[in-house]
Amino acid sequence: MLILAAIPLGNPGDASANLKRAIEESKFIAAEDSRRFGRLCSDLGITYSAKVLSFFEGNEIERLPELIEILKSGNDLLVVTDAGLPGISDPGYRLARAAVEENIKIKVLPGPSAVTTALLLSGLPSDRFCFEGFPPRTSGARLATFTKLAQEERTMIFFEAPHRLLESLQDLQTAIGSDRSAAICREMTKTYEEVIRGNLAELIEWAKSNEILGEITLVIAGFDPQSRNFDTAALIEEVLAQEAAGISRKDAIAEVARKTGVAKRDVFDAMVTHKSTDRLQP
Repeated sequence: MLILAAIPLGNPGDASANLKRAIEESKFIAAEDSRRFGRLCSDLGITYSAKVLSFFEGNEIERLPELIEILKSGNDLLVVTDAGLPGISDPGYRLARAAVEENIKIKVLPGPSAVTTALLLSGLPSDRFCFEGFPPRTSGARLATFTKLAQEERTMIFFEAPHRLLESLQDLQTAIGSDRSAAICREMTKTYEEVIRGNLAELIEWAKSNEILGEITLVIAGFDPQSRNFDTAALIEEVLAQEAAGISRKDAIAEVARKTGVAKRDVFDAMVTHKSTDRLQP
């Protein structure tokens, strides 16, 4: 069977007994970084006799046939990443899909997750949330992604590289405003764990004045639909601005409805009012 195992985020004490047993008993292990895996085993005080195969983003697709052959030959395959669960912004998803297609059993050894750990540390609503992985690396694509999520009502969780954190925070501010509550969770479960909470404007100031190192998880509060406050005049102005840019009225109404979260029918009615007012002008 294919065994996907959760690895400690930083503190070796978070390793489960099932993980230790699986490492000791496995004949084949696919590891994101064999050196880091070796250090983990040393920290856990365990030894392994398995054949360790590298399995990381750069060779994931090329390695799949070999790993599937191991499974089809009747052997178990343990998959581990550097931290957290395989398949969550780390190699594992494609292998799991291939295993499903070959009717190979999949087992998960649950444990540490940066996604849920950061969610709880943030203090933001945790009843509904979505994981968005790493934002795009280029500013234009990143801003477009954040703009599409501007009215996402669930708490949002992102991974981000330390050297891109400030740029991502600034693009978030542009897309969703300065007042949205958020949290930066850094080096979770490690010696220098740190959580910075505040609105986006405050987090940007923190990022500007601090050296940012380590693993970063970013948690953003969802959009509050009760915060919508668009009067008829504002809706009309938005539609007219879209039309002035060369967009048809029908498409302009649809775009304004999407951007504001106001029902398309309400935007349409606002424009009917505007048209009627225009007729009454001398």
